[in-house]
Amino acid sequence: MPARDHKDIWTSDTVVELTGVSKTFRQRKTSSRWQDVGRNLLRPEWLEIHALKDVDLTIRRGEIVAYAGPNGAGKSTTVKLLAGMLAPTSGTVRALGMDPVRERVKYVGRIGVVYGQRTELWWDQPVSATFEWKRVVWDVPRNRYDRMVNYVKELLGLGEFFDQLARSLSLGQRMRCDLGLALIHEPEILFLDEPTIGVDVLAKRNLIQIVKDLNEDRNLTVMVTSHDMSELEQLAGRIVLIDKGRIAFDGDFNRLRREFSDQRRLMIETSEGLAPKLEGAELLTSESGRHEYRFDGSNVTIVDLLAQAGRQCEIVDVETHQADIDEVIADIYKRWQGGTVPDDPAAVKT
Repeated sequence: MPARDHKDIWTSDTVVELTGVSKTFRQRKTSSRWQDVGRNLLRPEWLEIHALKDVDLTIRRGEIVAYAGPNGAGKSTTVKLLAGMLAPTSGTVRALGMDPVRERVKYVGRIGVVYGQRTELWWDQPVSATFEWKRVVWDVPRNRYDRMVNYVKELLGLGEFFDQLARSLSLGQRMRCDLGLALIHEPEILFLDEPTIGVDVLAKRNLIQIVKDLNEDRNLTVMVTSHDMSELEQLAGRIVLIDKGRIAFDGDFNRLRREFSDQRRLMIETSEGLAPKLEGAELLTSESGRHEYRFDGSNVTIVDLLAQAGRQCEIVDVETHQADIDEVIADIYKRWQGGTVPDDPAAVKT
């Protein structure tokens, strides 16, 4: 693994800090009626969209932070603020001790950004041509570039298609190339926005492991957004949930389950075909004497459920496990749609 080659590394333990950050967009309201054409031109009406509302967020060096929320919650807006693509309406954004907008030229040379729905690869050119272009744009010295190219080629397995046309690559191969491009200038922070969208299971697993290895080997700080919660749970130790522009949770995945919903599964195999009726549990499937239930561990215990079942039939076997994180998150999002987001986000922060 090559050594880092930064002459001016920000040494503070806090590498990202958002304080009271709000972002409001103005959207022009228009009418499709022909009689409103004049009014639309002379007296336009504007709609204010509050993408972020008084967000406080701190990320420490070497953390992997999952940043998630429903569509339209403010995830992409936050990433764009931290990438220096947007300025906040109010509040302050600091990363690596800099203002990402006012010190953009210096700042972007210290971060890497990968968007899962967009690629930097030149479509009709070899992958190697895009890497060489990146070297010139970022003014990476040749010896440092050669060292990093060899590193990412080995790390990401790019050697077999490094000289192929970008349009001939699979989606998983393109994602590995985009990740390699983001690492060429040895960033201190890596922002990943839906990095595994559309890739197959094996490619997704490989990318997750690569990011974890980068974090461990190079102490790389990573902020990742995704709708795949199981992916985030494998990757990150900390998850920040945002909804309607506000931070609604900040902690680890175990605490997330405890705070919102201790959803669990119970599989009971009985000697009889009929499923026992269990108060406090929902029957999901019943086939050939095997019955699967869903229950909230914070409201009812396994001991109570088994006692209920034992009074109704003979139990042959029992299995229990936590519900998938995707299901837990889906329940949380459903609850938020009903308007039960905490008024005080600090109440659920660690």
